[in-house]
Amino acid sequence: MTADQLAQALVQGGSTWLVLSLAAVLPILWSLMLIMHFARPYIIRFLQTLTLRFGGDVWWLSYVLIRDLLMILVLSLGMVFLMPNLYIGLGLPVTGPIAIVILFWALLVKLVRDADDDPIAFRWVSILLVISSVLYIVPQVYGLESADQADRWSSFGLGGLPNALSASGSDGTNPLAWPILWLSYIAFGATATYLFVRFLRGLGKPQATSESSSAAT
Repeated sequence: MTADQLAQALVQGGSTWLVLSLAAVLPILWSLMLIMHFARPYIIRFLQTLTLRFGGDVWWLSYVLIRDLLMILVLSLGMVFLMPNLYIGLGLPVTGPIAIVILFWALLVKLVRDADDDPIAFRWVSILLVISSVLYIVPQVYGLESADQADRWSSFGLGGLPNALSASGSDGTNPLAWPILWLSYIAFGATATYLFVRFLRGLGKPQATSESSSAAT
């Protein structure tokens, strides 16, 4: 083996190890994100017991910052599922791209509505987070992590479960992998376009409001 071949093998092996480690860590981050989201009633009850207003504000702002940063972090790390060479080549969870898109929709609801004061918006964010978590954690645990347990699954008549829940496996590429990936591209692009158009339409509105108020005074 030449030095160039060794360097290429190290780079490819390192990138594969990094992506697979990231896929294994994401269920922990996803679970922590759900815990922080559904801890909101406890945080509010705890805030009502505080007598110092400043302490309550710091506690609430810290909770909101950690909760929302976890959602952004999971979304950012989950973008690897939209890369075909990683998603198909490494056999990542087959519904991983859809899970990332639904998480993006949850962030969209938080961007366009106040999910902390609007019960309907909070309910929608909760539903979307649960769906996205199930679509990722279940294929990750019973697909990617259970790939070496095919013989044990076969004793229950579920020997093909790891291959069915992975983008690619011992049987080749999952026939659902490419349709799911293209559907995720379309949904992600449509959502990003909607946010961009909404942002453009919102430009100038605060300025117009301030100008009208100054003219009234």
